[in-house]
Amino acid sequence: MTSSPLTLLSWNVNGARAIYKKGFMPWLAAAQPDILCLQETRAESAQLPADLRVPDGYHAYWNPSIRKRGYSGTGLLTRLEPQAVEFGLGQTEFDQEGRTIIAHYADFTLVNCYFPNGSRDHKRVPFKLAFYEAFLQRMEEIRAAGRPLIFCGDVNTAHQAIDLARPRSNAKTTGFLPEERAWIDQVVAAGYVDTFRHFYPDLAEQYTWWSMPTRARERNVGWRIDYFFASAELIPVITDAWIWANVMGSDHCPVGISLQAQG
Repeated sequence: MTSSPLTLLSWNVNGARAIYKKGFMPWLAAAQPDILCLQETRAESAQLPADLRVPDGYHAYWNPSIRKRGYSGTGLLTRLEPQAVEFGLGQTEFDQEGRTIIAHYADFTLVNCYFPNGSRDHKRVPFKLAFYEAFLQRMEEIRAAGRPLIFCGDVNTAHQAIDLARPRSNAKTTGFLPEERAWIDQVVAAGYVDTFRHFYPDLAEQYTWWSMPTRARERNVGWRIDYFFASAELIPVITDAWIWANVMGSDHCPVGISLQAQG
């Protein structure tokens, strides 16, 4: 692994320009993550303030959606320069929304992804499930090449009943549909570990997204839909995982993991 411990964070910021106006740069300076994966950036890099576009001390990579007017998109801010960076999964139908950044480091590959939402009327559930399938296929290709793998981001699905405040009333809501949850079962069966549940298997009321119109955050009526998954061989060097529910500015909060150095 690396010569010193690494802190990895993931955050759906619900608009990079919006979060910038809410104190993102002071937060970044205080949090000092080694690697920060951003989702739902909703901007092209040229639209970002210069200090956000390439923050001091970071290498920055932005993957916007080809659709304009602030939609989707991902960003990667990393102190450690990757050996190579890929944008997308290699399939046009899934890559035009800027949902994936793949960064290859010396000791692992990190995949930052903003997974599709199934939409309230479920019209995008088939696209979401197809994206899920293509994503896991690409992860398996990377892992088959001998690369330890971490993927993170807004998966847009709560895995188990413990992962949302009201599982019964949301049984037919996208984000908790049986077919969506079954994909996470498939991910786990393939040998990827939900790092937060690895450390805290029974810890309840731990959420990463809350509905803003209903002021659900004040009541902690939320969903845990943001994750760090890691291939099993990396679990011995992952020392902790966490949810920073007290970090404001988005309808999501940051999640993170720490990697212990090896001698």
